Amino acid sequence: MLRKIFASAILLLFFFSGFSQDSTVKKNSWTLTGSVDAYYRFNFENAKDADPPAINNYTSFTNSQNSFELGMASLRVDHTMGKVAATVDLGFGRRAEEFSYNDHNSLAAIKQAFLSYAPSDKIKFTLGKWGTHIGYEVLDAYLNRNYSMDYMFSYGPFSHTGIKMDATFKQVGFMIGVENPSDNITASFAKKFFIGQFSVASASGKVKGYLNYQGGKNGADQSINQFDVVITGTVSGKFSLGYNGTVQSVKPSGASSDSWWGSALYLNFDPVPMFGVTLRGEYFDDQKAVSGLASAAGLGTSVFDLTLSGNIRIDNLTIIPEFRLDNAKDPIFKNNSDETKKSTGTFILAATYHF
Repeated sequence: MLRKIFASAILLLFFFSGFSQDSTVKKNSWTLTGSVDAYYRFNFENAKDADPPAINNYTSFTNSQNSFELGMASLRVDHTMGKVAATVDLGFGRRAEEFSYNDHNSLAAIKQAFLSYAPSDKIKFTLGKWGTHIGYEVLDAYLNRNYSMDYMFSYGPFSHTGIKMDATFKQVGFMIGVENPSDNITASFAKKFFIGQFSVASASGKVKGYLNYQGGKNGADQSINQFDVVITGTVSGKFSLGYNGTVQSVKPSGASSDSWWGSALYLNFDPVPMFGVTLRGEYFDDQKAVSGLASAAGLGTSVFDLTLSGNIRIDNLTIIPEFRLDNAKDPIFKNNSDETKKSTGTFILAATYHF
């Protein structure tokens, strides 16, 4: 009932606040941006004799072995006229398909598509589909310093389709909204999720913190609640860091709840403008096997992954050589003899370009 009242109130504000517009000349502007990424991945187990062949990858977007792969080609158009705006963000490739779960072929290429109205410079209403506010990492490869994704991103929400309101007041901001169950572009008759975010920044802007939330019942009649914290800090012109911690509880109808959780630290060092390095350490605990992608069960174990990524920058091109070590509490990785083991190593050579 509260969600229905909230959604109705936002819709009323969204449509009727237009009467407060002044008669000043409206600014008309648009921008076109895009990106492309590709990679080569080699898992050192090279488990080609396993049945079926194992790629030893339990995170998103790098599901290949000893293969050159295209990630995603993206085109984004943003148009603004006065206080209203629209965004269309299209993605093509396996990365985009996995992001949309291939639920609807005609919509799989739409990473984001939303309309917005800002009655003032402090308040903005948005209706449509947008990338998740939860987590430290994002879909577009050129915006991440590591190429491979962490477990928290892979098993958390990817996108939201609904309506939200963003408000900013100096160093403090918040967002509240109502959506279809996360990652569902369409959800007729389904119950809705509530989403929210509280953000704060230091006066200098060098330290920022975000408290994120999603919760509701999904299509499988499971109650989902997830709390997520992101903190970023700039120590100097050459060193910065980030932290992400998250916990998601899942309660099936008529059963008790279980949860998975994770925590990751990102250390970024840029000795010169053309080169930087990032070390990511993540612990992901899913011993109750309650996480899962679109059609896969949870891990049923805990994993520590350590990823070292270089960033070689040539104008808008970034070359990313990356070494990754995954170590699980239980044997989940396959070797060349079709045996399972607790740890595995991977090398990735990736490149991203944006304009």
